Amino acid sequence: MNFPRIVKENFFSALGSESRPWQKNYLAMYSTQWGGITTDPDLMLIPIDDHVVHRGDGVFDVIRCVCGNIYQMEQHLERLERSAKAISLQFPEVYENVRELIDHVVAMGGERDCLIRLMLSRGPGSFSISPKDCFSSQLYVNVIRYHNLPEKSYREGVPVVTSGIPIKKSFFATIKSCDYLPNVLMKMEALKAGCEYSIALDEDGFLAEGSTENVGVVTPDGTLRFPEFDRTLSGVTAKRVFQLAQHLVKEKMLEDVKFARISPGEAYAAKEMFLTGTSLNVLPVVRFDGKQIGQGIPGPVYAGLSALLWEDMTRNHELLTPVQWNSEP
Repeated sequence: MNFPRIVKENFFSALGSESRPWQKNYLAMYSTQWGGITTDPDLMLIPIDDHVVHRGDGVFDVIRCVCGNIYQMEQHLERLERSAKAISLQFPEVYENVRELIDHVVAMGGERDCLIRLMLSRGPGSFSISPKDCFSSQLYVNVIRYHNLPEKSYREGVPVVTSGIPIKKSFFATIKSCDYLPNVLMKMEALKAGCEYSIALDEDGFLAEGSTENVGVVTPDGTLRFPEFDRTLSGVTAKRVFQLAQHLVKEKMLEDVKFARISPGEAYAAKEMFLTGTSLNVLPVVRFDGKQIGQGIPGPVYAGLSALLWEDMTRNHELLTPVQWNSEP
C-alpha cells in the first residue's frame, strides 16, 4: 500500500481528496492558534499536541442561538469560568473580549439558529501529562448548525434506561470538562438498548443525570423534583426550567418544585418525567427501564414547561443577546 509523504505544499490537496458530508454542519470557528475566524471546515483543526486532544485537559460549554439571539450567554460563561477555576486553567487574553468574539463568530456562521461551543484547553507543548509543558491556554469557539430533534420525540415522548456506567465522583461531575468518556459510554449503552438516552445513578443509587441531559420527575403528589447539583453538573437549562416551574405552582398545576434525591422506584411511579438541556429544551420521557411513566404520553407539566421555556428563549430580552449580523471581525 502506498503511503505518500504529506508536506505543506500538498497538505490541502490531500485533505480535500475525500468527501466529508458531516462538515456541512460546521459554520465557523475561532482559534487562538491563528487569532482569527474561518468558515472553511478543513481549517477547523486543533494541534495533536494540545493537551485537550490527548489528555482531555480542558473545559467547555455550549450556548444556543435562537432566532438570531444568544440565550443565557452570561449563565453559560459563568459556568465555563467556574469549571476553568476548578482545574486551575487560566484564560488567554482574548477572553476579555469573549462576548464580542462570540458575536463575530456567530455572524460569520450566517445562521440564526445554531449552537456555540466554547472550549478552553491547557494548550499545546508536549505529549506528557504535565501542564507545565503547555506554553499557553487556548480558546476555541465553534459555531455549528442546529438540528431539531424529530417532532415525533416531543409529540409521543421517548424511552430511557438506567445506565450501568459508574458516575463521575462529585468533584469531577460538577466540572464541564472535555473528558467525556463516561458520557460516551452512557450513549453507547442507550443505543444498544434501542433508545437514545440513559440515566446514571449516583453512588447511593439515586438518579443523577443523562449523558448530556438533566432529568426532572413529577411525583404522584404533584411535586417536580430535580436531582441535586452536588453530584451532577449544574445544568443551565435545568436551573431555568426550575425557575419557570414556579409559574405552574402558582397555577396549581404543581404543588411544589425542589431539588431532592429521586430513587428509581420513585421515578417508575412518577406522573411525568422529562429530560432537559441546551440542545433539546424539555423532552418528555414516557418509559423508564421498560416501565410506563404516568399515562404513557407527554403530560400537562411537560407541555406547560415546554411552552414557558420557548417563550423565555424567544421573548425574555433580559436573557437574550442580539447578534450583530452586519459585524465584521
